[in-house]
Amino acid sequence: MRGASPSSGNHLVCHCDDCQAFAHFLARPDQILDAWGGTDIYQTSPAKVAFEAGDERLACMRLRPKGLLRWYASCCRTPIGNTVSAGLPFVGLIHRCLDDEAGVRGPVRARVFGRFARGDRSQLRAHDRAPLSLVLRFAWLIGQARLRGDQRRSPFFDPRTGEPVAQPRVLTAEELRDVESRRDAAAA
Repeated sequence: MRGASPSSGNHLVCHCDDCQAFAHFLARPDQILDAWGGTDIYQTSPAKVAFEAGDERLACMRLRPKGLLRWYASCCRTPIGNTVSAGLPFVGLIHRCLDDEAGVRGPVRARVFGRFARGDRSQLRAHDRAPLSLVLRFAWLIGQARLRGDQRRSPFFDPRTGEPVAQPRVLTAEELRDVESRRDAAAA
């Protein structure tokens, strides 16, 4: 990552059922999810992301036709992150693709969507949704990124067309049911 720091992003843990389903789609829930089914994410501008090698192995999927674009390495099924569109300079990078020895992500600002957490939640301090402070910070970060023109500097979208650099694979209804049943079985 280029120029990333705790002040240039949001470090959070997301417990939503879709993040859990993505981990099961990749067949790597034990390597992605924490004990409560949370995914450690650093939200930042995609202009801060660069691939040193292997960008030809970048793959993209959606759980549903209008869902988030979820990026991963096709060769090893390592999760990379989540984006919305080329016009929104945002990527939620998943911890498995980050080398954070320098502490770029900083402390966790919030645990969100705790209502989807699994297991004993008595020790989990999570919000049912994203707290207003996190949403406002997110909006401020995106506003700053748009002012810099970061939406035109994303390794995930073609700068001329705005199309994803990899064709998104949308799960069929049957594939989605399978992924969700594996997610739900792990939560039981």
